[in-house]
Parts: sequence; structure tokens; C-alpha cells
Amino acid sequence: MNDISATSGEHLISLRSVSQKELCLPAQFNQYTVFFISEGNGKFHSDFGIFNFETPVLLFATPLQVIHMQECSNLICRMLQFHGDFYCIEYHRKEVACNGLLFNNIYIDPAVSLSPEDAQFFESLMQQIAVECSQSASSEIVLRAYLQLFLAKASTLKQRILGAQVYQLEKDDQMEKFRLLLDEHYLILHKPSDYSGLLAMSPDNFSRRCTKYFKKSPSQLIQERLVLEAKKQLHLTRQSIKEIAYNLKFKDEFYFSRFFKKLTQVSPQAFRDQTGISIVADLSSY
Repeated sequence: MNDISATSGEHLISLRSVSQKELCLPAQFNQYTVFFISEGNGKFHSDFGIFNFETPVLLFATPLQVIHMQECSNLICRMLQFHGDFYCIEYHRKEVACNGLLFNNIYIDPAVSLSPEDAQFFESLMQQIAVECSQSASSEIVLRAYLQLFLAKASTLKQRILGAQVYQLEKDDQMEKFRLLLDEHYLILHKPSDYSGLLAMSPDNFSRRCTKYFKKSPSQLIQERLVLEAKKQLHLTRQSIKEIAYNLKFKDEFYFSRFFKKLTQVSPQAFRDQTGISIVADLSSY
């Protein structure tokens, strides 16, 4: 494995080949994770979502998501990981708009399909990262530059893909309205029936169309939206667990902790300990 580690032993950035057997085991990582799969096909499980993919492809995962592959065939994969202490995607959002696009988005497919030319570009860039990591005195500045280029290129491709899908796929205006309603009311409306009522849809029709459109049920999206906000506040602020629980309208921090652990398999404090607190927390108020 090619990597640079902190004095604590935490991998700040790493790159390695991953076997198909390893990919098929459910896992959680403290780092942001990118899979570059050059050959094969299968299904990518990311928390509640299940996404088919064909290669070559990039797959993105946010820290401590539960991820694994299924129904895989002949996968050849390299895994690039970086810690938020090494490259903060929120701090660098002006340079690379990947927060909410490649990472931290509950609505869209986490895959970026690649042309042969795109695949060659990322293969070459990964090789440069590997060479730099293997140096006895690796430059973090150079590695951050390589990583920023990697994420910027992937973000550009993702935006292009999403733009093309507007014309290729039938847009469901009711589901797009649900997306807006959920982002507006996720703190207070926690039942699918709350949203089916606002949309003037029957619960069964709402559930069926939501699952078809987002590949997740309404309940899954509602829970993921609340957890996403919790993760943001844990990572981007220095507020206490009690304060964050209050912000998210939980009756107490213990109920919040149980809810968070049920969805993520780790406690809020463990999530904060493992992912760290972003430098953004000291630069501006959340």
C-alpha cells in the first residue's frame, strides 16, 4: 500500500489495490473513499442505496458509510482514500465543488462512469500519486495538488453526467418536489405520510415512485437526510453532542445518540473522534 500517515497512525492519504473478495465484505472507513474499478461489473451498496455499475467507473463513499459490492464479476479495483485532516472538502469547496456532489449526497448515484480517455487520465493520476507516496520524503503539497485535480476532474464529469440525464430520463416533478420538501422540513417531519400528504399522493403511490426515482424508500431518505445533517454538524462545528441533538430537535442527547448509532453503527462521539473536526469549525460559524 502507498500511503502517508499522521503521527497517530491515521492514514492521511492512501492508495492500494483491493481484491474482489475484500470488496464484497461490508466495511466502514474513517476516510473519504474512491474506488477506481477498471474492469468487471456488479452492484455497489452504500448505506440504504443499491447501485448497478459497469466499468470503467469511479465510486465515491463518505466516511463511515457502510459499503460493499455484490453480484460482482471479474473486478479490478484500486482504492484511493484521504482523511478530512489531509484535505477538507468543505474548506476547498470554492476550488472543488465535490461536497454534495461526489460526497454527502443522499439523492444521486455515487458513480461516475468513465470513457476510455477518462479512465486513462485517472489511471495516470493514480500512478503519480503512488509514486509520490512511495518517496522517502513525500510532499503533502504535491499530493494535495494531485488529489484536488482528481476530485475536480471527477466533479466536472459528474456534473456533465447529471446534465445529460435531464434529457435522457423522464423527470418526476413530484419526486423533485419531495426532495425540496425534505430538505426544508426534515427536522420536524419524520413520517412518509407527512410528505405524501403534502404532495397529495396516496402513501403507496408515493412510496413506489420514490423508490423507483431515488432507488431508496421514503423512510430511508428521511432518516439519511437527518443523519447527513448530524454528520455535518459533528464534523464542521465544535458544538457539544447535547447542542447538536437540540439543533436537530431530538428530545435529548441519549435519544439522538441511539438514533445515530442505529443508522451509522457508531456513536456521534465515535464519529467525531474518527473523522475529526474540520478546520472550517474555527473559521466561521455553522
